[in-house]
Amino acid sequence: MPNFETPEDRPIYRLLTGRDDRAFCERVSEALAQGWRLHGSPTMCWEPNEGYMKVGQAVIWKDAPR
Repeated sequence: MPNFETPEDRPIYRLLTGRDDRAFCERVSEALAQGWRLHGSPTMCWEPNEGYMKVGQAVIWKDAPR
């Protein structure tokens, strides 16, 4: 597999997770601005012990093969 240059030498695939809030949306937006692209649909689940909705969104580096 080719070696892709990503910010902070991260892997070409990342799964962003967190509370369903503005901070999470800002993290995804920041990743998109850096050159990452969405990969698949977001996922959501209720975190019963903490009482909040947890979300996840996979992103892949812009130069990664599809």
